[in-house]
Amino acid sequence: MKKFDSVAAYLRAVPPAPRAALQKLRKAIKAAAPNATEVINYGIPMFKHHGMLVGYAAFQEHCSLFMSTALAKAFRKALAPYQTSKGTIRFTVDKPLPAALVRKLVKARVAQNEAKR
Repeated sequence: MKKFDSVAAYLRAVPPAPRAALQKLRKAIKAAAPNATEVINYGIPMFKHHGMLVGYAAFQEHCSLFMSTALAKAFRKALAPYQTSKGTIRFTVDKPLPAALVRKLVKARVAQNEAKR
């Protein structure tokens, strides 16, 4: 696996179509968690706010949003159109996650992390 020293470097390495999907996802995450810090962790872009919030990545056939397993269960109905497993939501460039759903997920994740403090 290639190592990246920044989110920008990671995104530059992603092909154009999934890169555009990830950039929209990134924008929605930033809107929901404006105080979060972006980092590269486990080789992928992640956001931190009182601990890890969410991460995202592009793969050969799909993109993924990584988050809490509990949230994946709590938002099961809203995530029904997408393939999920534990704390992972898989989506394609043709069927991206709606920004409104991403904002709800991220805000719920922020609340989880803040409750732990």
